[in-house]
Amino acid sequence: MSYAFAELKKKTAEIQEWLTKELSAVHTGRASVSLLDTVRANVYGSFMPIAQVANMSIEDARTIRITPWDSSVLGAIDKALREANLGVSVATDEKGLRVSFPDLTTETREKYVKLVGKKMEEARISIRSVRDEVWNDIQVKEKSGALGEDDKFRAKEEMEKIITEANKKLEETARQKEESIRT
Repeated sequence: MSYAFAELKKKTAEIQEWLTKELSAVHTGRASVSLLDTVRANVYGSFMPIAQVANMSIEDARTIRITPWDSSVLGAIDKALREANLGVSVATDEKGLRVSFPDLTTETREKYVKLVGKKMEEARISIRSVRDEVWNDIQVKEKSGALGEDDKFRAKEEMEKIITEANKKLEETARQKEESIRT
């Protein structure tokens, strides 16, 4: 009998997805609407993501245009952006808001690269935790007789292949983000 790795593959994919989402919120010096995903404006009595109350588009490499569907929420969006402390400048005009991203200084770039490293380490820890859970499960199944000793070592080999591949994907994601921050 062989060990089923569907759950391991699912969990590693979730960790990859988490890292990608976390890194999309890291400022690279270029305008990206994903940087505003975490900002919530107090509109209609509840906190809502800006994307649910306005259209967001990239005007140029350093500017995002936010056009609210209801002009009465313009002030709430402006306040939310200023309170989010994203290091951007916000200007209001007749069409809506312009969010301008300043050039990154060398110091700021290094700060963001360190943040990417921190997120990458969190992802590695999650991967190790998942690997340990699966390895413990394999050992329990071997002790209970559900897996033979040879099957246990084949399962360990397969598990290590999956973990190695997942780590490579995580490292590639982090490397690409670091490159985009440094350029």
